[in-house]
Amino acid sequence: MGAPKYVLLSYDRQAEFEGHEGYEATWALCEDVTDLFADPPPPVRKTYELLGCAPEGVLREALVEARATGSAPLGELILEILDKAGAVGGEWYLEDVRVLGDRPCARDLTLRDVTIEGTEAEDDQDDYPRRPPLSPGYRLLAAENGQYGTCRDLAHLREPQDDPTEPPVRLLGCSPQGALKAALDAGEEDLGHAKLLRVDSSGRPVQTAAEGELRAWIPSARGPGLVDLTLDLWSERPPLAAPEVWDLWGAGRPEECNRWKQCGPEGRRFWLRTALDNHEHGRPDLAPDTICHLDGRHITDLPGFFCALGEAVNGPGGYFGWGLDALNDCLHGRWGVAPPFRLVWHDSEVAHRCLGVTPHAVRRPPSFDELVAFLAERDRVEVRLA
Repeated sequence: MGAPKYVLLSYDRQAEFEGHEGYEATWALCEDVTDLFADPPPPVRKTYELLGCAPEGVLREALVEARATGSAPLGELILEILDKAGAVGGEWYLEDVRVLGDRPCARDLTLRDVTIEGTEAEDDQDDYPRRPPLSPGYRLLAAENGQYGTCRDLAHLREPQDDPTEPPVRLLGCSPQGALKAALDAGEEDLGHAKLLRVDSSGRPVQTAAEGELRAWIPSARGPGLVDLTLDLWSERPPLAAPEVWDLWGAGRPEECNRWKQCGPEGRRFWLRTALDNHEHGRPDLAPDTICHLDGRHITDLPGFFCALGEAVNGPGGYFGWGLDALNDCLHGRWGVAPPFRLVWHDSEVAHRCLGVTPHAVRRPPSFDELVAFLAERDRVEVRLA
């Protein structure tokens, strides 16, 4: 048997939820896997109608173009939800919106029913917002506070959704142990729930890879006594960038900084997940007024900034946030260093040149200047650019 890359554990969701310890038992060491990795599907585009719409500005111009060509881009659309007094009671976001057409509003011929298509923002509620009782409707805004007009109501035109079947994960060259081996020897068909861990070359767990239901097994071509197992997942699959990151952690936690630099943006995002899962909780913070040195040579995107910041505070493979909300949590202490502290940002011109160049959108990433201002807010971090 080759060196195992994965360990299969028994899994009890209820015991995990209740915080029990010792419920996980090793069921198998596995040489490799197939069909484990997949990027999330692209966001589902949905079709809506802005009912009783009084279009203004760019929306009115997009309607003219859509009538001539069949559709027109609008960009980001913010719906301010008005209460019965006309005050804003919430917001709802659509991204990458296209105007598909319009028709006269049956209830008021001075208004239009406008058909649009777009993608819901990730942090929106699960469904489109219903108009509150006695509300006049919605105010329509652009991402940069431009006015698109108003509408009296919103309808979601539901389209049939494809439900593609994802392949199960195959665990290859597994050496069963304990209760799993006993179940296989007894010919049992119900093999139970399992958790799959990625391990480094010493057998130390690096990260949870998947959770699911063991469904079947066959003898493995990888050697006598080994089996190949079939795992039906109920968890999200690791992204396609995960193997690259796990290989960089293959000998254990990195011993030098910047190993993440060879990864693309998706790999850097997954690096941050791996760094978080390997963060050493409970270690005392560095002393107040500590000077942390941020290596800025490879900060060409926002994930790269957080990879470098984590290592500036907590050493190679370190974690100190993966977004502004998480960074704000870390700045409250108990994540390596507590404010106030000093951050010397070396080669800062690289980030100054590369960050914040994404076109403005509802959820655009922060620019270099915005990151510096966020760190320096309320005198939390004294940033010195070098």
